[in-house]
Amino acid sequence: MSAKSDNAPFDWKDPFLMEQMLTEEERMIRDTARQYCQEKLLPRVRDAYRNEQTDPEIFREMGALGLLGPALDGYGCTGTNYVSYGLVAREVERVDSGYRSMFSVQSSLVMHPIHAFGSEEQKQKYLPKLASGE
Repeated sequence: MSAKSDNAPFDWKDPFLMEQMLTEEERMIRDTARQYCQEKLLPRVRDAYRNEQTDPEIFREMGALGLLGPALDGYGCTGTNYVSYGLVAREVERVDSGYRSMFSVQSSLVMHPIHAFGSEEQKQKYLPKLASGE
C-alpha cells in the first residue's frame, strides 16, 4: 500500500518556497538589486578583474538605489530588514563574490558598529556618506 502525499512537487528554482514568504517590499528590493546587478554590475566585473581594480562608481550607484546599509534606520539608510539585506547580498553574490564581500563589509562591519555604538556626531559624519557609496 502506498502512502498518499499532499505535498506539492519539489521546486528546484525555489527549494525553500521562499518567494511565497517574502513581503511585497522585500520582493521590490530584491528585484531592484537583481536588475542593477544583471544590467550594471555584471558587464563591468570582467574589466575590474582584468585591470585588478574596483570601480568606485558601482558603490555610488548601489547607494543611490538604497542598497547599502539596508537594515539600518536613518542617516541615509533605508531601514528595511535583514531579509532584505540577505536578498541584496544574494543578488550581488550571484554576479560576483568580491563585490558581495565589499557590500557586506561596508553594510555590516563598517556601518553597523557606527550605527549601534557611534556617537551622534560620528553617525552624522560617516553614515550618510557610507549609505550613498561616497
